[in-house]
Amino acid sequence: MAVEQGIDDYTEDGTVDLKGNPVRRSKRGGWTACSFVVVYEVFERMAYYEISWNLVIYLSRKLHQGTVKSANNVTNWVGTIWMTPILGAYVADAHLGRY
Repeated sequence: MAVEQGIDDYTEDGTVDLKGNPVRRSKRGGWTACSFVVVYEVFERMAYYEISWNLVIYLSRKLHQGTVKSANNVTNWVGTIWMTPILGAYVADAHLGRY
């Protein structure tokens, strides 16, 4: 019975770790991987909004744009950031043949 549980514990999709050994479901992933993704996303969002804020200040003070024009330029930049993954997904799926 213990041998059958050990066999069932491995992933069935052929996933291997860095050393080339089969991955055991009980030892990998789970909350450890989830916490890494959540912390990464928090830091990424903080950097994103800080760059947006600093870009408005830079455009208005250093490049001498008006506040309205600099905020409009940053809004266009943010819109471009949100739309390019959709364009990239279309190009990758339709023209490159992969996800």
